[in-house]
Amino acid sequence: MKIVFASYASDPGFDSPQLWLKRINCYVGILEALAKKHKVISIEHIDYEGEYAQNGVYYKFRKLSEGRRYFPYVLNRFIKKQKPDVVFIHGLNKPLQVMQLRLILGKNTPIIIQNHAEKPFTGIRKQLQRLAGRCINAALFASYAMGAEWIIKGNLTSPEKIHEVMEVSSVFYQIDKPSAKARTGISGQPAFLWVGRLNQNKDPLTVVKAFLAFGKNNPGARLYIIYQNDDLISEIKAALVEDHRDAITLVGKVAHDDLLYWYNSADFIIASSYYEGSGTAVCEAMSCGCVPILSDIFSFRMMTDNGRFGASFEPGNEEQLLSALIQTLQMDMADQKAKTLAYYQSHLSFEAIAKRFEEIATAL
Repeated sequence: MKIVFASYASDPGFDSPQLWLKRINCYVGILEALAKKHKVISIEHIDYEGEYAQNGVYYKFRKLSEGRRYFPYVLNRFIKKQKPDVVFIHGLNKPLQVMQLRLILGKNTPIIIQNHAEKPFTGIRKQLQRLAGRCINAALFASYAMGAEWIIKGNLTSPEKIHEVMEVSSVFYQIDKPSAKARTGISGQPAFLWVGRLNQNKDPLTVVKAFLAFGKNNPGARLYIIYQNDDLISEIKAALVEDHRDAITLVGKVAHDDLLYWYNSADFIIASSYYEGSGTAVCEAMSCGCVPILSDIFSFRMMTDNGRFGASFEPGNEEQLLSALIQTLQMDMADQKAKTLAYYQSHLSFEAIAKRFEEIATAL
């Protein structure tokens, strides 16, 4: 089967195939897993033109001009020229372009669209999404419940086209914990990790407040916060100053490759988001054996098999998070870690995602 991946977005800040593929390595592994059995072509839009092959995947780099984004006739013709058996399009936020693609491909080539955290449109754009939904054969969401919301709101009309498939995976893996701790300096019994942007959606303040309360009766516990921006840093530092203890360490920015050591140093990963398209940091942490303590949102429910392992709490609910933290003290850590790793391998790994892609594409 020949599978073509494409999108109607561009990233002109990159001019090297190698750097770009490293930037999207949490997705590239899916293509490489598919390429073991199928011919995989991925059309990428950066500030570079040419072809590049890596681990069985054929990349075709093309520049996408601003004027062609709404009416991408040349790109859609190029997709058809590849003679695909199946076409995967990234993102549900380009309905006009997808309808044009259907006209060019004809009715016999399946089109599968993958959600990347887009939310349903309103107004005239909602109607365009609804029309585009008739042109596609499948829509992939990290959680089936996320896709069901699109049906309820009327942006998509066919529940049978919704499929639950994780959108990204992890390039990380387990390493020896003492060696990892020697690199990071993490201590604490137990050790918790939070990774993300310090913004309202990620809600680090709820985590900080709950953990400070948790630390009053558990002075050996430690929380490490890795962040890439500092929108809420003033509020967080103010909370820490009032507490006068060292239960929480603000790590700051960490190079992505170095996260391997941080994930392997921690016992638990905490994520407190109100909304996520999937959960890249959580997936990465789970691939290293971190037990998840997550806000109860659709994508996180999927990532924990509806709470079969780890613990959950209502987004923004400090008391529920404190209760979840207390639960960790009674957990059988060997059992929790084993369940976390097993579920990662069976549902969240590159191979597992590629298998679901293949099953859906073959059925079409």
